[in-house]
Amino acid sequence: MHPALSVIFFTTATGAGYGFLALLGIFGASGLLPSDRWMGLSGLIVALGLITTGLLSSTFHLGHPERAWRAFTQWRSSWLSREGVASVLTYIPALLLGVGWVVFQDVSGFWAVMGVLAAVLSWLTVACTAMIYRSLRPIHQWHNDFTVPSYIVLSLMSGAVLMSALTKLFSIDNGYIQGLTVITLAIGWALKSAYWNFNKKSKGLPTVNSAIGVDAGRVNVLEAPHTSDNYLLKEMGFKVARKHAERLRLLSHVMGFALPLLFSLIALFTTGATAVIASVLAWALCSLGILVERWLFFAEAKHSVTLYYGEQTV
Repeated sequence: MHPALSVIFFTTATGAGYGFLALLGIFGASGLLPSDRWMGLSGLIVALGLITTGLLSSTFHLGHPERAWRAFTQWRSSWLSREGVASVLTYIPALLLGVGWVVFQDVSGFWAVMGVLAAVLSWLTVACTAMIYRSLRPIHQWHNDFTVPSYIVLSLMSGAVLMSALTKLFSIDNGYIQGLTVITLAIGWALKSAYWNFNKKSKGLPTVNSAIGVDAGRVNVLEAPHTSDNYLLKEMGFKVARKHAERLRLLSHVMGFALPLLFSLIALFTTGATAVIASVLAWALCSLGILVERWLFFAEAKHSVTLYYGEQTV
């Protein structure tokens, strides 16, 4: 599939934003974060800023962005519509949490309920985003049991790394946050490695033979249906060279998981400037690594329609 930059930015920015917002809601409601006005304001601006810019960037991929509002009406049958509805609903408890945290410096009682509700809706939105891809049967690399858990765990991981950097900048030493950062990085790395290994070893069920309904022998396409690239080939027949994919995968392993895990461990066992620098480096490297990971997620996905254009399997 064509790895559109707007969609890559949308999924990475909103993933980090919703993960961060969920942790703000849970840790704020449980009293593990101080009810300090500036802490709450900074956290909510970053979380809602990532979510809002990510959602806006997704409209750049639409042929007619002015018609995006119509997607909200199809929530009964469309995961895209459900994602849109959940994303808008999340703003309500998030902003009410902001009122309690910033205006009254209170994250207990009603404001704590809003924090938990914001967390639940955040995870629901990320799950809907993942289901958009999981529900597409013609794309074997997405229609599997790794897609939804990967999206949710990487969102939580991105939010935890961001939360770690923010708390360190506010001179808050919280072992639970640092511990969660290390655990989610380890789980995210293992899950993503398993996903890449699954994609490397497995193939989709459709073949050229099944596409045209011929069981006997091996069928080869003699001539392509078109003499030049068309919309299907540009959007669904994107090809990435194997050696480039392996280099980018290694880059994602190192920048997205290994180095952030190392720097998060350093931040866990140190204090002061060392912990601040380590946590900020972990967040910056993790963000770049997840951008590479998300590019591969789209670029390596093969649609069954490519069988009509010379591919033997997907």
